Amino acid sequence: MMKTVNRICQILSVIFAVVSLVLFVTDFATITTTEPVKATALELAFGGKLTIAGAEYDMAKSADILLCFGLTVVGLVLSVFSFKSKSLRYFTPAVGLGTGIYMLVIALSDPLKFVDARPIAPTIKYSVDYEISVYLAAIALLVFAIVAAAHLFIDDYIEVMQSKGAKRTIMQRVIGFIKDYKSEVKKIVWPGIKDVAKNTAIVLVMCLIVGAFIWLLDLGLGKLIELILK
Repeated sequence: MMKTVNRICQILSVIFAVVSLVLFVTDFATITTTEPVKATALELAFGGKLTIAGAEYDMAKSADILLCFGLTVVGLVLSVFSFKSKSLRYFTPAVGLGTGIYMLVIALSDPLKFVDARPIAPTIKYSVDYEISVYLAAIALLVFAIVAAAHLFIDDYIEVMQSKGAKRTIMQRVIGFIKDYKSEVKKIVWPGIKDVAKNTAIVLVMCLIVGAFIWLLDLGLGKLIELILK
């Protein structure tokens, strides 16, 4: 049963990654001048051409949208290759979550901050409004991250059960690391005020000595070079 659920989560992660990519080729934003013109995310990301009021404009590239598209491609590749390499399952949720949050920030922000329409600005007044695909892309990416994380934890749990206690789950390893870290921190011996003052004074004195030595050496070499050149 667990293996079936795990496989379903793995397949769903690929599906939602593909859905996210498909949304990048749908209408992403509407640029309104004398007439509304729709642009896809890829046109905005790679600087496509748009015809507005009978004139053709080369759109500037949007670095933010381009980055989200690139990370979505990376997430899809990781989710596909995770079928063969289990080590990739650790990176897939992280990439999906980061991209989903980034896309959500874009969706909830002013479109003019992320849709670069500078080639239009000098000649035409314009406004930009997002289409629903922006929000759907953010949701799809976040769901992709959740499903990929579910696959990670379920797959890890299956491995632990098959090892009959020889391995620990991810949460157990994380908790163990935190406990070890806390025990190591308790072993630290913090110096007193006198020791801190003494060590600080020694460091400052040594800095002054080294600085003075370098200054004298630089001065001497400078004079020597002047004599040689004369």
